[in-house]
Amino acid sequence: MNERYLRWFTPHLNRDFEMLVFGNGGGLPLILFPTSFGNFRQCKDFNLVDACAEFVETGHVTIYCPDAIDLESFYNKSIHPADRMRTHNAYENVIVHDVMDFARREANCHRVAVCGASLGAYHAANIAFRHPDLVSHLISLSGAFEISDFFDGYHEENIYSNSPYQYLPNMPDTWRFNHMGIIIGTGEWDNTRHESLRLSALLNEKGIRHWFDDRKWCGHDWNYWRDMLPYYLTTI
Repeated sequence: MNERYLRWFTPHLNRDFEMLVFGNGGGLPLILFPTSFGNFRQCKDFNLVDACAEFVETGHVTIYCPDAIDLESFYNKSIHPADRMRTHNAYENVIVHDVMDFARREANCHRVAVCGASLGAYHAANIAFRHPDLVSHLISLSGAFEISDFFDGYHEENIYSNSPYQYLPNMPDTWRFNHMGIIIGTGEWDNTRHESLRLSALLNEKGIRHWFDDRKWCGHDWNYWRDMLPYYLTTI
């Protein structure tokens, strides 16, 4: 696979940001988020990118692996919960205005696919639901979507508007999701299975089409995700 390392200064975080790209910019642009405590190298290091090599080498998919800053935002107990949320919002701006814009320009398309596992699936889903006009597909691998525990009981509008379980029930214009292919993958051994079930139920209540894939003999780890993601790509 063609692998590129990109580093640039982003005003949204006021510092440099890093990303790996696999492919030549053609085909479906897929933004692939790392898990908790992960960075831009994680999906490569745990062979999730290699599991999708066939799609990259044939030009059907280009994979963009951006860095994560969860240690500076959600997990950063040294700052006020409001500042944790502001840091998260700055990260979202990097993804939407830097990473996604770059991927859309390379692929010459209007929308990108987003994917992640565990907390990475939260980032993918939250961006897809908040910016549906920019997202063609959402793939969740053993998603963890509940973020309230990160804020020590503190609540404000920014937290509400980044909590899918809270804002989805009140979202009036769900027709904006009609174009989106949504896959929610989990399994019987997945310790966040209840979160995928809850998200699927919310989507059903809102009439948002999606595929809820509840797998036998499947848990919450990289070996399962290496099976899930290539299979889901074959369906797109």
